[in-house]
Amino acid sequence: MSSAENLVKLAQIEQALNKRWPENKIEPTLDRILALTDALGSPQFSYPTIHLAGTNGKTTTSRMIDQLLAELGYRVGRYTSPHLESFTERISIKGEPISPENMFTTYNDIALYLDLIDSRQLHPISYFEALTAMAFVAFAEFPVDIAVIEAGMGGQWDATNVVSSQVSVMTPIGFDHMEYLGNTLEEIATTKAGIFKPESNVVLSAQTPEVAKVLLAKAAKVSANVFREGVEYSVKKRSLAVGGQLISLHGIHSDIDDIYLPLYGVHQANNAAVALAAVEAFAQVKLDDELVKNAFSKVKSPGRCEIVYKDPLVIIDAAHNPHGVAAIAQTIDNEFDFEMVIAVVAVLADKDADGILARLANSVDYLVITQNNSPRALPVDQLAKIATNYFKPEQIEVISDLAGALTFAIEKATLANQVSDGVTAVLVTGSVATAGSARTIIGKLGASS
Repeated sequence: MSSAENLVKLAQIEQALNKRWPENKIEPTLDRILALTDALGSPQFSYPTIHLAGTNGKTTTSRMIDQLLAELGYRVGRYTSPHLESFTERISIKGEPISPENMFTTYNDIALYLDLIDSRQLHPISYFEALTAMAFVAFAEFPVDIAVIEAGMGGQWDATNVVSSQVSVMTPIGFDHMEYLGNTLEEIATTKAGIFKPESNVVLSAQTPEVAKVLLAKAAKVSANVFREGVEYSVKKRSLAVGGQLISLHGIHSDIDDIYLPLYGVHQANNAAVALAAVEAFAQVKLDDELVKNAFSKVKSPGRCEIVYKDPLVIIDAAHNPHGVAAIAQTIDNEFDFEMVIAVVAVLADKDADGILARLANSVDYLVITQNNSPRALPVDQLAKIATNYFKPEQIEVISDLAGALTFAIEKATLANQVSDGVTAVLVTGSVATAGSARTIIGKLGASS
């Protein structure tokens, strides 16, 4: 089958999935996914699992865990969401998105079961439930030794929570999806802690005191072994390096110094510590120092403080809530020496746009308000109105078309760099949809990867 034929067939599958209940809506039940996986023979029990939940950092931490396990010799399946450019990215085998041919096979394997469960349930199988089941089936059919599974939203009622994980990982918890998860951090933490399994291992990133209290209580209730950042493991030190940073980690079983991590930001160092602890908890042995260094040196995290263009410098970050935007703003402030930062921002209507723009205000000099192609996109006029609370009128440009907004920002930065000795850069952020579309658009401009 030709590449063109593959793209057509993949588009047909994605179109069929998109007709289902959207993934940003959930119903607090596992009934449908359990019925579907039972009908499929419970493929998620065919391999051990490391399960991740939290508000930010899940996808990058999943990628780090994947790379460490691969370096140990495991054939790894990784399921993450949402995707940047293609829905095949969500199902990864041996570090690569599932092939079109294997995606076709997997979808055909479950299609009739989707119809069967649809006919028996009050609500049909959702987009996210269908893709989750496809990941479970793919990891069984094209067999993996271990699966790294990222929760989509929350934890207790998330479709991924039908796995029987050996290790549960909780990344930092903040405010997001409050309409489903609760209006307090304690409520959100309670829902997310639903992934903790009896007598398993639980790896906790650094949390606020009120969140830590909830998570520790849940872990104790299910008799889990707990490993806490800052207690059982930690980042010992970090320093800036060309293209990333140099870190030293205190792990569960060992201390490892001088690890090169080709990612920016203190939050990425913390993610690395969490990933190492998760793999140590799974393997229950000390990992070889060189193996760990080799693994981290290969880590990539597309759309997370990713430099996609170099003249002028364009950075894409998929931050989509205030906590995530605060992290990229801190990274821009502390790890780059820019004279001016032009931010291209588009957010989704169900996100905290006010909080996002507030976190950017002290780190961004000029704002280009735009809109991504998601049906959930916040209209530019509404986002522009919010922006006036944090930016002066002369600091704001409104361009509804994302490609046009990117072109304007890049041209403005290029002009600034021609007349100044300082460096002007472009930051693209606000949502995963914005990051993914921007990657595609800039890629066509001949961007460097």
